[in-house]
Amino acid sequence: MKIIIAPDSFKGNMSAPTVCSKIEEGILRACKKAKVFKIPLADGGEGTARAVTEAAGGKFVEITVKGPLGKPHKAAFGLLEKGKVAVLDMASASGLELISKGERNPMKACSYGTGELMKAALDSGARELIIGIGGSATNDGGIGMLSALGFRFLDERGNPVGFGGEALARIAKVDCSGADKRLKGVSIKVACDVTNPLLGPKGASATFGPQKGATPDLVRILDSGLAKLGAAWIKAGLAKDVEQPGDGAAGGMGAALRICLGAKMESGAMLVMRYAGFFKCLEKGVDLVITGEGQTDDQTAGGKLCSVVARESRKAKVPVALLSGALAGENARKLLSSFDYAASVSCGETSLDAMLKNGPQNLTFAAENLTRAILMGNKPKASKPAKKAPEKKAPLSKAPPKKTSPKKAAAEKTAKKAGTKKVVPKKAPLSKAPPKKAAAKKAPKKAVPKKAAAKKAGTKKK
Repeated sequence: MKIIIAPDSFKGNMSAPTVCSKIEEGILRACKKAKVFKIPLADGGEGTARAVTEAAGGKFVEITVKGPLGKPHKAAFGLLEKGKVAVLDMASASGLELISKGERNPMKACSYGTGELMKAALDSGARELIIGIGGSATNDGGIGMLSALGFRFLDERGNPVGFGGEALARIAKVDCSGADKRLKGVSIKVACDVTNPLLGPKGASATFGPQKGATPDLVRILDSGLAKLGAAWIKAGLAKDVEQPGDGAAGGMGAALRICLGAKMESGAMLVMRYAGFFKCLEKGVDLVITGEGQTDDQTAGGKLCSVVARESRKAKVPVALLSGALAGENARKLLSSFDYAASVSCGETSLDAMLKNGPQNLTFAAENLTRAILMGNKPKASKPAKKAPEKKAPLSKAPPKKTSPKKAAAEKTAKKAGTKKVVPKKAPLSKAPPKKAAAKKAPKKAVPKKAAAKKAGTKKK
């Protein structure tokens, strides 16, 4: 049995490589002969660079950058294809996971560290950048990232506006004269599955601001600030509009990369799957694909990583199973329209702490259980002994026809022409032996007188 394991991370619990290992452990417990292909994935968020780099056999380069709140932080990017391609995560430099829940503040959070990571990739000689922009802590429209690459954002007096979401409201002008010249000869691909616009009720601030710490009042302030940034880009001749799908990704980072750096948006899941070798592995005649994520809800079927894995697997006519940390949403049954099997691995845990603590062992158990069920379904049923067919007796051989003598044949032919019945000559009855003649009775001997007898006897004796 050949199985591909291609999950996302279980955020806050297990990385995608760890998820792969735990699922593999369960599979091999149930079927030691199974051949397992581990392909840890990501959709542009945390773990994107690692998933792609490890799958492609690349190397990591670690540097120190400014975190989302300006504190020094270690981040890394991957190099592929002899250093020509660099892969990096915005989440590793400016991610929400880098700060505590109490520290979340989109008015202060800045994307400067992501720009530093991009600059280091250029310094290494990379001429193609793949950037995953999921999982960010920022809502600054990407001005921090662009500032690290030489762009300047000025107020009405020509002074730098500063950093973070709070600086957006002061922007009056964009100065591109100091932008890194190497950017013109670089191809940039953005791994992103978000299609939100920059502004409005479905824009960056309204949709993603609250999870980054924005109150309703701050959402309005941030949305207004992004509008000023968009107007400055248009005034500088960099853009005609800021309403393209994906502009609102990562707090406006999508718009900054598209408008100022000419980046092209690609499906994060598809891009990572392609570079990680998922499609090549799918062509090896596998029997099952197992994917998974920390929590599955109604949004999963709308384009999240696991649903993309399911869609592409089904195109190849390979069944796909989902092992999720939790199945949420009002209509979990809808998941079966995307997956052939879907199950929570929580095993009746009653608290989040218990789910996180026991998550790895529960995942292994779920994978083992799934594999056993498959093997049980494939086990051939015991067949009843076949009834012996009755032996056919050889037909009795007929005696060969007697040969007819030529004379008899000629007679039969003549009789047939004459229309007469065939006359069979009667055989003469066997002659009985003549009766034996009765034996003639001997005449009784005449009595001879004694004197005559003696006289006769005397004549013989001399």
